[in-house]
Amino acid sequence: MWQGDLAIRRTAPLGREAAPALQSPIALMSWRLLRSRTGINPLATKVRSYKGEYSVFAESAPMNSQSIIVPKISTLPVHEPRARAVVRWLVRKNIIKEELTTCGRTGNRMAHAIADGARAVVLHPEALPFGEPINGLEIITKRCIYTPAKGFLEEAGCAECRKEVGEALFESLEDWMPGRTDNFTCPECGHEDDINGFLFLQECGFSNLGFIFNNWAEAGFKQSFIDEFADWLDQPVSWVKVEL
Repeated sequence: MWQGDLAIRRTAPLGREAAPALQSPIALMSWRLLRSRTGINPLATKVRSYKGEYSVFAESAPMNSQSIIVPKISTLPVHEPRARAVVRWLVRKNIIKEELTTCGRTGNRMAHAIADGARAVVLHPEALPFGEPINGLEIITKRCIYTPAKGFLEEAGCAECRKEVGEALFESLEDWMPGRTDNFTCPECGHEDDINGFLFLQECGFSNLGFIFNNWAEAGFKQSFIDEFADWLDQPVSWVKVEL
């Protein structure tokens, strides 16, 4: 069964391309899974899909948490300009620093470092990662899947008939990830909607835009900050909390 706890990811500073990079076990998942038939890469962990076995590569590293904000829409229009607008807003509020530095988690580790204003938008400022090498905001502008890492139950329900559809929904991600569809159709009642419109026991996100605040999960965002974030994106958002 798909575990949602290891990832291969493409990311770069906003507006730039990046080559695929080996990732540590984070919630961000790129669904270009590699079918494993012979042998196992020593960096790979074999996980079970509904259609066979796959290898997802990961490298171990000391990590703690992620707070991820994701718009509840698969394909957000003009997502890169919207992301730049959000960055300008966060910089004006002194929540993050404008320049990119090596305070991220993966790839070249370039991210926007935490700034003093972050204390005003969280419930527990003492838990923010000031002084930690990994503390910054990474912005993902590729189609990706965001789920909890530990204890992810893969449960989902239909908003129309309220039946459990988790197995079919997560299997459908093989079509969602390459962009063949934004939608999922309930196998029980035929209700069709953007995949984000279905019900998830644990917060998940499926979008071409994501904001990963590294090691901020313990601090917890204030609801007013989540609401303002949604206003800037002009979309409701999911707040995916990840313990690593």
